[in-house]
Amino acid sequence: MAVGPGEFGVPLFSPVSEPLHPLLAVLLITIGLLVMASFFIYEVTSTKFSRSLGYEFATGGLASVFLGFGTLFLLLWTGVYV
Repeated sequence: MAVGPGEFGVPLFSPVSEPLHPLLAVLLITIGLLVMASFFIYEVTSTKFSRSLGYEFATGGLASVFLGFGTLFLLLWTGVYV
């Protein structure tokens, strides 16, 4: 719905305040890298017969979520508003 002349829209506010963006970026990327490292260590040290598909999906999914949100807050921190 378009806002015409003389009409005012509702301002948008971020659910996370801007001073928290650097902390969240560093924290989430660090956690994501640690989970990713544990995934790689698991893949290298286990044999192909002793691997668990559920563990691989859980670890890979958790790492991707942390790295994805960490990248989002990194972009917000640098001023790229996505």
